[in-house]
Amino acid sequence: MSTSPIPSAPTVLLASGDRRLPLYGRQAECEALDQLVATVQAGRSAVLVLRGAAGIGKTVLLEYAHGSAAGCRIARTTGVEAESELAFGGLHRLCAPFLDHLLRLPGPQRDALSTAFGLTSGDTPDRFLVGLAVLNLLAAAAEKGPLVCLVDDAQWLDEVSARTLAFVARRLPVAAVGLVLAVRDPHLRAELTELPEREVGRLSDGEARALLESVTPGRLDDRVRDRMVAETQGNPRALLVLPLGLTPAELAGGFGRPDVRPAAGDVEQSLLRRVRALPDPARRLLLTAAAEPMGDVTLLNRAADLLGLDLASAAPAVGAGLITLGTRVLFNHPLVRSATYQGASPQDRQDAHRALADSTDPVADPERRAWHLANALAGHDESVAAELERYAERVRARAGAAASAALLERATELTPDPGRRGTRALAAARAKLQAGGFDAALELLGAAELGPLDALGRARSGLLRGQVALASTSPGVALPLLVAVAEDLEPLDPALARTAYRDAFEAAVTAGDLPGGGRLAEVARSVLAVPAGSPPGRGDLLLDGAAVMATEGAAAGVPMVRLALDAFCAEAGSVEESLDWLPLACRVAHNAWEFDAWTTLSRRLVDAARETGTLSVLPTALHLLLSNRALAGELAVADTLLAEAVTVGEVTGSRFPAQYAALVLEPWRGREAATRRAIDAVAGNPALRGEGKVATATGWASAVLYNGLGRYEEAYAAAERGCEHPAPLGGPFNRSLTELVEAAARSGRPARAAEAARQLDVLARESGTDWALGVAASARAQVSEGADAEEAYRESVERLGRTEVRVMLARAHLLYGEWLRLGNRRVDAREQLGVAYEMLSEMGAEAFAERARRGLQAAGETVRRRLPQPHTVLTPQESHIARLAGEGLTNPQIGTQLFISPHTVEWHLRKVFQKLGIVSRKQLRGQLLDRAVATA
Repeated sequence: MSTSPIPSAPTVLLASGDRRLPLYGRQAECEALDQLVATVQAGRSAVLVLRGAAGIGKTVLLEYAHGSAAGCRIARTTGVEAESELAFGGLHRLCAPFLDHLLRLPGPQRDALSTAFGLTSGDTPDRFLVGLAVLNLLAAAAEKGPLVCLVDDAQWLDEVSARTLAFVARRLPVAAVGLVLAVRDPHLRAELTELPEREVGRLSDGEARALLESVTPGRLDDRVRDRMVAETQGNPRALLVLPLGLTPAELAGGFGRPDVRPAAGDVEQSLLRRVRALPDPARRLLLTAAAEPMGDVTLLNRAADLLGLDLASAAPAVGAGLITLGTRVLFNHPLVRSATYQGASPQDRQDAHRALADSTDPVADPERRAWHLANALAGHDESVAAELERYAERVRARAGAAASAALLERATELTPDPGRRGTRALAAARAKLQAGGFDAALELLGAAELGPLDALGRARSGLLRGQVALASTSPGVALPLLVAVAEDLEPLDPALARTAYRDAFEAAVTAGDLPGGGRLAEVARSVLAVPAGSPPGRGDLLLDGAAVMATEGAAAGVPMVRLALDAFCAEAGSVEESLDWLPLACRVAHNAWEFDAWTTLSRRLVDAARETGTLSVLPTALHLLLSNRALAGELAVADTLLAEAVTVGEVTGSRFPAQYAALVLEPWRGREAATRRAIDAVAGNPALRGEGKVATATGWASAVLYNGLGRYEEAYAAAERGCEHPAPLGGPFNRSLTELVEAAARSGRPARAAEAARQLDVLARESGTDWALGVAASARAQVSEGADAEEAYRESVERLGRTEVRVMLARAHLLYGEWLRLGNRRVDAREQLGVAYEMLSEMGAEAFAERARRGLQAAGETVRRRLPQPHTVLTPQESHIARLAGEGLTNPQIGTQLFISPHTVEWHLRKVFQKLGIVSRKQLRGQLLDRAVATA
């Protein structure tokens, strides 16, 4: 598959609260909803009907409207087909939260609505009075703040509720009330036809491909992808559901058999009956098509000829609406393929695969020929097993780990010799681990261990078990397994022992220590006791440097670490090396305050894991990059990475990396409910109990949240929890210490704030980077007075302005501005607070942005809350920067004119490029920019 980045799209947090979904092909709809919300936030009413086919994305768009309606009250109702005869049922669900306003309604309206909702008894209420009552009820509710009403499946509302809502929609008062109704075609109700509407159509092929790739972890073969896009006909729900029935191997290269489990659902059983009703030639041809995942008509034709069939045999299947034969073979329902394969006998399946093997070009596609040949066999066959093993590495390079694992697993099954079977089982287990098939990997290890493995083979098996635990369960569970196998490996294979110690070291860093634990230091001493190879590589230098940091302190280890990081950044190296070493390199870069190295290496790690479909590494890679992008202020990018991490976790069953990723992202948004959910998910994960990082990370997350919200007592308590377990390599502890300084200083604990600032200053000086020294300067400023405080604030802004750590830069401006305001320097305060407000608002750091807004108001400047803007409209700052860049000015030149850092200029330009859909500065000079700026 192509490894080019998937285009950006708005995202939506699903109602479950644990996943963000990209909205490809819905830019116009999102802009319409943004405009509706902005209209309501401005105090006016607005109505919109979303209509489209089932599964086209109307419900998800309602979720987007919900998520976009910052500061609005939300009321929701959903039509239920089974309740469509219950008068006023849908209307009652919408109005129930506002019934405390009933007493404010005129008597006749109050009585009519009370009777309609069963609150009082009486004659059938007058529908006109009910409509007026609902109008006035919503207007009264909107007096407390803008109100957005969301109605899903409006086609299933009872008739009186639908007519009442249509009445209300046509007569909404001049009040802050918005109404969005989603209705399924072809069931558009007559009473809704006169309202403003937008049709939600099918996705284009390009948009469908982007959506499919965004929700499909690992590798996705181009031909498999194109077949799925054609079969789902641009329906988003079908695109989301279809991959769930396929294995990673099927997605990566078609190396899998359609699900052979018995069909359990009503739809599957119905399809199975239709397949079985076909004449034998049609059924056999359909089976052959089902066994060939690429939809290749030419190959199917050749295989059919070998089976004594021809494509005309498919006529009954075509007539039954099961299959379409055109330029490719398309199954008209995603489940027809699996139902066909499930319903066939083992002999018929073998015959189909044999015909496909004999029809596949052995030169152009030898691995697929070998795959079909293997599935045509019922017993052992060493020659075919050896062929599959030989092609496994080639397939890995082309189609990724899942495809390679499928070939190796089948090779193991076909191997007659027990000794060779054990060796192949270890190789298959390693490939399954990389592909995220953790249970399958453990099964293969169990099979390998039943054979005659030698001591080194048993140690290799133990290492794989530890690596499975690290990827799938938790670092704390994996750590003792990895340490034990590393000790076993020392006399057998010192190089492999260092690999085991490397993984153990990473597990110890990730898990964190509890008081008295000392696990990281113990592992570090073991690392240093096993000599590196000759000559040592950059990985050895990284591992030894990190071990020195853990045993002797950052000052001793950072120089070695920095040399290793520079070496990794300077040259990419092999994909295999990236997957092995970059997880640790990224963590060490973070702990050493090396932001640029962290950025470069985490991006490279994500690319390598995606390219190879290494799902064992991808969740960690996404977490590392997401954490980096969140600190860079790119919260929208972090959203997309989180959605991908959640998807991978769902596929592999390993959810803790995504849980930690959400914990990193949500506090910056300042949304308490979402942050609490993220904290509870990590704290409540039984596999993570006993890990020091749980307390550190959840304490830090709460401290960021409450510092943003200005609830400093709660922030202080949380930050103290985050600092309970000092870590030799810093990382989350350093971040908790940063929050502790602010919380302590703002909650009247100057001594504790000063002590935390002193600790942070020591740690920062050991690193010496602008990121570290800038954060330390901000902390020092908060515990200083007069000229010393101002000098420290200026140093913080200057140093952080030379980095990409924009969240901390924005907070430095915020803290400086608040200090200036308290010193009654209102003009200077407005300058700093204005920069902070602009940056934090653009990032989506809502709580900190609101702090800046309140500070600006207190400094004498009237500032309205920023309203949602269409995604293609440039802000005034973006427009100004875009014009200057279009005129040929460099980032430093633009920064000098606008009094902002070159990094901040670069950040704004990336947002400009994204909004305008361009990739270079040259394109800024065209008419596209002129039109976009004109709308700003």
